[in-house]
Amino acid sequence: MSTRRVYLETFGCQMNELDSELVSGQLRSLGYSFTQDPDDAHVVLYNTCSVREHAEQKVWSRLGELAGRKREQPSLVVGVLGCLAERDGVDLLKRMPVVDVLCGPGELDKLPTLLDNAVRTNDALAAEQTSIPPAAAGPARLSSARQVALQGGASRRSATLAAAEDSLEMLDLSRSISPIDSGHTRSAYVRITRGCNKFCTYCVVPFTRGAEVHRPPAHILDECRKLADAGIIEITLLGQTVNHYRFEHGAAVTVNGFVQPQKGRSYAGGHRRDPFAGEQTTTFADLLHEIHEKVPEIQRLRFVTSYPRDFGDDVLEVIRDHPRICRYLHVPAQSGSDRILKLMNRGYSVGEYTDFIDRARATLDQPEIGRPLGLSSDFIVGFPTETEQDFEQTLALIERCRFKNSFIFKYSPRPGTTAFDRLADDVPEPVKRRRNTAMLAHQMAVSEAVAREYVGRTLRVFVEGLSKAERKKAKGADRQTIPLTISARGSSDPARTAEVDDAVQYAARTDTDLIVFFDRPSSESGSIADLTGRFVDVRIDRVASLALHATLVRPA
Repeated sequence: MSTRRVYLETFGCQMNELDSELVSGQLRSLGYSFTQDPDDAHVVLYNTCSVREHAEQKVWSRLGELAGRKREQPSLVVGVLGCLAERDGVDLLKRMPVVDVLCGPGELDKLPTLLDNAVRTNDALAAEQTSIPPAAAGPARLSSARQVALQGGASRRSATLAAAEDSLEMLDLSRSISPIDSGHTRSAYVRITRGCNKFCTYCVVPFTRGAEVHRPPAHILDECRKLADAGIIEITLLGQTVNHYRFEHGAAVTVNGFVQPQKGRSYAGGHRRDPFAGEQTTTFADLLHEIHEKVPEIQRLRFVTSYPRDFGDDVLEVIRDHPRICRYLHVPAQSGSDRILKLMNRGYSVGEYTDFIDRARATLDQPEIGRPLGLSSDFIVGFPTETEQDFEQTLALIERCRFKNSFIFKYSPRPGTTAFDRLADDVPEPVKRRRNTAMLAHQMAVSEAVAREYVGRTLRVFVEGLSKAERKKAKGADRQTIPLTISARGSSDPARTAEVDDAVQYAARTDTDLIVFFDRPSSESGSIADLTGRFVDVRIDRVASLALHATLVRPA
């Protein structure tokens, strides 16, 4: 059993966050402990993203900062996990000699072995260095400690392709689930698919996470039940294209009595219902229904991310008919120009996208019964050959769809993608910056208009904890009382100073994924975290900085 302390920092999407949770549970079971201070750690791990340039640059910066420490502490183990590790492979080791462990997202089940080997080897080399001149024991000598586990561009393992047990599935099922404490958010992610088959020209995910693989529904349900038993009341289902989920029971492969995941089946899009639906198939609509009905302890069920072309009416109807499924859809559009969408290999037109939005609103947007629909999207600004006309068409799409928010990024060529290899990055950086700023401002205006429609309503919200601003204020401060000076001259005479309650600001989220802030006097809280992970009713008073600000509704 290891007694090593680990610092783990995560970059990127919810998939990476879940991967980090699984890695943490895996290592804790082997005796590792975790610290929030990298300087206090024996092992430093970065779980990386290569989809966006900004996240990637942060990782390079972190690794650069460790170079000096590694020279002073050669026993330190540094690991790079995730998509950046898979994409760059051993080239990353050449660029960053400080790295000891390289592990792609498809090989995370091997991480404990990799770390154990690296720890043992570095300890031995560090001990050896004490008697060897530094010049003789340089980076080349320490490089023998490096441990590498990568897919190497191959398709993700799946028993439907080879009669072998899928050890990644075992990693998901082995996640550590224990009863949560009162301060936990009581929210969790559950993976239903891995990988992606779409091969959008700007995206590296199919190359770093492999082919699309769908988990057996029984495994997903079992995981949801265990989470519910531990006190979780909100679950978000994860997948790169989550609405593609489908498990064909007649084609199931069993290895050693264990049902294996299946490789996703590709088909021409545009269907209003899953073309493979039937008694022997669990579709995404079926899965949502089963979780809702069989795990009633889950009070709020979400999912991300959806692919617009294949979002069927069957899924919309399940959401409509099941009250605990959130009416929030994150459906990346990426562009409002048909020409750019074709260059991106998105597989749909603007007309097909807006048709889906119209169907979704017709089925799910019911503010009159307190069930409005929340929509969000992703957009890339400055994709190769993008003209002002293409850009204006994207602004028009944002206006047309009335997204509550959008994640907007400047295009950056990602090594390993088709766009990187075949399309010149020909939109000048100043033009990208201008368009990015303009699109953000345009979306902000739309977001504010959408948010204002909630003012005056009473909503049921899920409390996620103290607001970010509140957490900053609370560091090292006494949150119970503050002195209030009531002298006309501002005197601090103790006789004229009163103690008053300090309000505590909480952050919550609506069914439609809007952020809500509300205050509560600290004197009313048994503990400062007593509302975290609970549902409360609030009245929306105003909109500020695209967030809703509310008053807590007291029980009658």
